[in-house]
Amino acid sequence: MLKIDHLRKNYTNFSLDCSLTVMPGCITGLIGQNGAGKSTTFKAVLGLISTDGGNVTLLGKDIRNFTAADRQNLGVVLSDSGFSGYLTISDILPVLGSLYEHFDKTFFMEQVQKAELPLRKQIREFSTGMRAKLKVLVAISHNARFLILDEPTAGLDVIARDELLDLLREYMEADLERSILISSHISSDLESLCDDIYMIHEGHIVLHEETDVLLSDYALLKMSGEQYNALDKQYILRVKKETYGYSCLTNQKVFYAENYPDIAIEKGSIDEVISMMIRDRAV
Repeated sequence: MLKIDHLRKNYTNFSLDCSLTVMPGCITGLIGQNGAGKSTTFKAVLGLISTDGGNVTLLGKDIRNFTAADRQNLGVVLSDSGFSGYLTISDILPVLGSLYEHFDKTFFMEQVQKAELPLRKQIREFSTGMRAKLKVLVAISHNARFLILDEPTAGLDVIARDELLDLLREYMEADLERSILISSHISSDLESLCDDIYMIHEGHIVLHEETDVLLSDYALLKMSGEQYNALDKQYILRVKKETYGYSCLTNQKVFYAENYPDIAIEKGSIDEVISMMIRDRAV
């Protein structure tokens, strides 16, 4: 569905060099701190900013050759875009009908009613959750094959996030060939939704892993200094000095459980993996 090969963009104080792949039928997450390069990557893929090198293939086609007809197959949510706040849902219906050849008005209106979004209330008066739902509904209501969603759950409470994620799951279940690339700095969103996750830091991918593997095989090892000195470090990804000794991130939990029974092993959450990969030193 999407292949990014060393996509580069240089600014005065920031450089992006990103490579990632989204497979058909998969939800791929891009996670990282604010300013890590998520939005820059998305805008570059969509041709909204110029780039300084690299290749992007989307839906089997070089993005440089993308046409207006090709873009009909994309559903996009960007964190800093949306409809004018002075419009209502009733106002944007004819706009959507003219923009998208396959706009499904019946589906859209069913989802608007289900989400309890008011038809004649100005969008600027919507809550953050209501605006987020509307943006996602627009993205999924024209039979798009591929969604690009930049921080769609930012600023939402737990209930609103769950409702939005359920909407995305329903979108995927309706057609097993669809795919999603979604970014977030809220790890729990991606943990429950994505098939695989890329972690970006300072414009570079520092980790790519299947979500199931990330949750099952990654762990934090807690040990004294003496235990650390005797440790086989071939599967240690990051090390953090603690008051009691050391905390180590590994992607081979079973190896250390079998060979070092005296070391405390804790299941690492995605938040902890992110923190260790970004802030602590490699072995």
